[in-house]
Amino acid sequence: MPNRPSSSSDNSAADTFDLQALRDGRPVLWAAAGAKRDTVPAADAGISALDVEATVARWRRFAPLLARLFPELREGEGVIESPLLPVPALQQALGLSPEHGALFVKADHGLPVAGSVKARGGIHEVLEHAEGLALRHGLLAPDGDYRVLAEAPARALFARHQVAVGSTGNLGLAIGVMASALGFKAVVHMSADAKDWKKARLRARGVEVVEHSGDYGEAVAAGRRAAQADPYAHFVDDERSRSLFLGYAAAAPRLAQQLQGAGRRVDAQHPLFVYLPCGVGGAPGGIAWGLAQAFGPHVHCFFAEPTRSPCFLLQMLATTPGYGWLGGNPSVYDVGLDNRTEADGLAVPRASELAAAVAGPLLGGVFTVEDETLFRHLALAKAAEGLQIEPSAAAGFSGPAMLLGTAAGQAWLERRGLRAHLAGATHVAWTTGGLFVPPDEYARFLARGERAVAAAGR
Repeated sequence: MPNRPSSSSDNSAADTFDLQALRDGRPVLWAAAGAKRDTVPAADAGISALDVEATVARWRRFAPLLARLFPELREGEGVIESPLLPVPALQQALGLSPEHGALFVKADHGLPVAGSVKARGGIHEVLEHAEGLALRHGLLAPDGDYRVLAEAPARALFARHQVAVGSTGNLGLAIGVMASALGFKAVVHMSADAKDWKKARLRARGVEVVEHSGDYGEAVAAGRRAAQADPYAHFVDDERSRSLFLGYAAAAPRLAQQLQGAGRRVDAQHPLFVYLPCGVGGAPGGIAWGLAQAFGPHVHCFFAEPTRSPCFLLQMLATTPGYGWLGGNPSVYDVGLDNRTEADGLAVPRASELAAAVAGPLLGGVFTVEDETLFRHLALAKAAEGLQIEPSAAAGFSGPAMLLGTAAGQAWLERRGLRAHLAGATHVAWTTGGLFVPPDEYARFLARGERAVAAAGR
C-alpha cells in the first residue's frame, strides 16, 4: 500500500515541514505560504508577455515548413498542439468529486513529432537557432517563406553546425528529431537512466547519442563542455535556456482558447488548478509562468515530482525561513535521496535556477509521488479513458488528492479563499509523454500498473 502523504500547512518556520518524510521517500506536499505573486516583472525575469507573443508568431511562421518536413503535421497545417480532454471516468476513478470541480487532461503525451511536452521548448529552440542562422547568412527574409529552410542552400549551411543537448530522454528526442530534420549535426548526451528505446529512436534519425554513466546533471555538464569547445555548436541548456522557457510559455494562450472552447470560465469564482510533472523545471516553469500571464490570480499551479527526485521542492524549501542550510541550489543527494525513479524524465537531482526564479514565486506548491502510484494512475488512465502515457506523465494525477486530502492542501485553500469556489473549479492534469513508447515497453508499464491497482483495492 502507498505510504500516507505528509504535508505542511504553514511554511513560515523550519519545524513545520516534515523533512524526515521527504528524506524517507514518502509523499509530501509543500504548500506555498503567504500571498501569491500573480506576475513576475519583466525586469526580474528577463522575459515579458511580448516575448511570448513573439514566440507564438515564430511558431506561426514556421508552420508551413513543419508541415513540409513532417507528414503527420500536414492535416493540421504545421501546428504542433495537443487537445484538452474532459475525463469524467478518470475523475471518478481518482476519487475527485464533482463537488470539487471538473478534471481535464492536457494531452501533451500525444504531441506529434516528439511525443512529449518537450516538443514545445525543444523544437522551438532549434527553430529559433535555425532562423537566426538563415537570416544572418541572407538565406531568409524576415517576411519570407520559411519553406526555403528545407532547400539545399539552407541544409548546406545547417550541416556545418551542430545542435547538442544533455537529456534523460524526451528533450533529447525533441531536439534530435528537429535538428536532424533540418540537416544539423545533432548530438544528444544521455544520462544513465535514459531508456534504451529513446536512444534507438534517436540513432534511427541519424542523431549521435553519447551515453554517460552518471545522472542528468552529469550528462548536461558533459554536453555543455563539449559544445563550448566547438564554435559551430549550439548547446540547448535545459537549466538556463530562455528560448526553451518561452517555447513552453507559449502553451498558455492556446490552453486559454481551449478552455474557452470547452465552456470553462476562469475567474475568482471559477479557479483553475494545473498539475505539472516536473524534472529540472523548465517545461512546467515556462507553462506556469505563461499561465500566470494569461489568468493572473485565478490560476494555481502545482508541480509533481517523484519521491526520490524532488529537486524543485527542495529548491522551494531552500527559500523558506529556517532552511538556509540547504544552500542556493540544493541537490536531492544533499538530503540522502538517490534520484532513482522509473519516471526517467523526472530523474533530476538539481532544479533549474532560472525556472525557480521566474516561476517559483507563482506556484501554489510542489508535491511528490511514489513510483507505484505513477504506475497505478497510468493503468487507471488507460482503463478509464484509453490514454496511453509513460509513468512520468501520470505524476499530475495525484494533484487533486494532495490538494483536497491533506492538511497542507486544505490550509492553503483556506488561506487563498478558494474553498467556497471549488464546485466551479477546473482541474487540469498535464500529461507529458508516451506517444512513442514501444508496445512491449508499454505492456510492461501497464502490467505493473494493473498490479498496483489490484494491490490498492485490497
